[in-house]
Amino acid sequence: MTTVRAAARELLRSHGATTVFGNPGSTELPFLQDFPADFRYVLGLQEAVVVGTADGYAQATGTTPLVNLHTAPGLGNAMGALVTAAANHTPMVVTAGQQVRAMMTMEAMLTNADATLLPRPAVKWAYEPPRPQDVPAALARAFHIAGTAPRGPVFLSLPMDDFDVELDAAEERAARHAAARRVGDLTSAHTPAVEALARRLSAAANPVLVTGGSVDAEGAWDAAVALAERRGLPVWASPIEGRVGFPENHRLYRGVLPPAIGPLARTLAGHDLVLVAGAPVFRYYPYVPGPLLPEGAELVLLTSDPAEAARAPVGDALVAGLRPTLELLTELVEKRGDSPAPTPRQSAAEVPEADGEPMSASIALAAVASGAPADTVWVNESPSNIQAFRDHVRIDRPGSFLMTTGGGLGFGLAAAVGAQLGRPERPVVAVVGDGSAQYAITALWTAAAYRVPVTFVIPANREYAILKWFGRFENTPGVPGLDVPGLDLCALARGYGVPAHRATDPAHLAELVATATTSPDGPVLIEAPVTTVPPTL
Repeated sequence: MTTVRAAARELLRSHGATTVFGNPGSTELPFLQDFPADFRYVLGLQEAVVVGTADGYAQATGTTPLVNLHTAPGLGNAMGALVTAAANHTPMVVTAGQQVRAMMTMEAMLTNADATLLPRPAVKWAYEPPRPQDVPAALARAFHIAGTAPRGPVFLSLPMDDFDVELDAAEERAARHAAARRVGDLTSAHTPAVEALARRLSAAANPVLVTGGSVDAEGAWDAAVALAERRGLPVWASPIEGRVGFPENHRLYRGVLPPAIGPLARTLAGHDLVLVAGAPVFRYYPYVPGPLLPEGAELVLLTSDPAEAARAPVGDALVAGLRPTLELLTELVEKRGDSPAPTPRQSAAEVPEADGEPMSASIALAAVASGAPADTVWVNESPSNIQAFRDHVRIDRPGSFLMTTGGGLGFGLAAAVGAQLGRPERPVVAVVGDGSAQYAITALWTAAAYRVPVTFVIPANREYAILKWFGRFENTPGVPGLDVPGLDLCALARGYGVPAHRATDPAHLAELVATATTSPDGPVLIEAPVTTVPPTL
């Protein structure tokens, strides 16, 4: 007879979820016993790193991975990363072991007393199957919910004594049916609604397109380019997006909108129709009051997330799959553009001259950009340097940029490892601040243990520079805890088994990046001491 364990593994195979990200505890051992040869287990040394690695993997591959955590304490450790995954719209099925059913009522040690409450509201769905026989169906439902819009993490609590339970013939048939089911959600908006939007877009005197990360995540990059070219739309990137939804070297691209109410509206002044595709309206921080839109402007949001549509403070919204909706809109809208040929990728800039010791962050990032290959996947978690990064690194193809949209730290190192595991054919360069790196430093061990050839570049300024900028902006002097002296990133990396180098000047930094990304033999960390470049609004 088939056991729950065997049925669960067949279901995972049917969803292509044979890479398991985890940190095992005693309550997970029954699920992991006799681990199949066709599965891969990726060990993280702390649960937030486990979830962050799965986040990067899911975004890089477009799949829904399985994450295996240790009952309530492990899930608690992972909560910050789950908040990030939810903000990133990253699909993943998170499971955690639970005490045996016979001892759950007495809340014996390692019982997750409120298993479905603990991960909320960071997950779309949380569930504990009422019977062992329901585990396969619960897993199937979890994959369907995680992978349909709006995509995001889900959670299952699985009692440790469920996996040896044998299924009878009817239960085995039910498990096979659960494994075979597929749920699709790639739907276009209602045609009359798209026709009405096409008329508004055609009639607008000076419309503008704002693209968000979901354009990339939903495979709508080419559709967004086609619409912009057909109508001749200038294109801005929505602020604080985790992915890039339009080629940044295209002649219609204008830049990244500022993440504040007043400055954003001023940037869009002169436009009478703002079409937002695949982004919330908008991610604002900090608070700078002003009008939500320029005088005389209207806004329409295209999104697959009903919650984003509902909470937008201004404008109309259509909730549907982005790619089919944008493709239909392109067919219907009046042609105004000249359909230019795709813009060729800009050649890498020359290595800049040093501007002091240490280098400025801007010079350092220009050097990193000059040394990285054209097909690099970039991961960024250096908040104080993001503007300088975007000045020098122009994303020109889909699936090439990842950043957290959740506002917390700990994403960069772990996500880069997952992205490289998911896309081994492309180089991955992670630009992570020295402060940010400490939140997920054990990801270096995973990179070394599995020989994942990530290039970690650490612009080290020995402070929480972004917080110092906010302190000046918010007029909050005298805040403690904003300096982090004494960190030796190279020593930390070597301690985890990662070769490390400290760049001495821009040419040395560019050479180190070029060598690490073109002759990969496992991970490399490059520390680049830099001065602070304060962001602006």
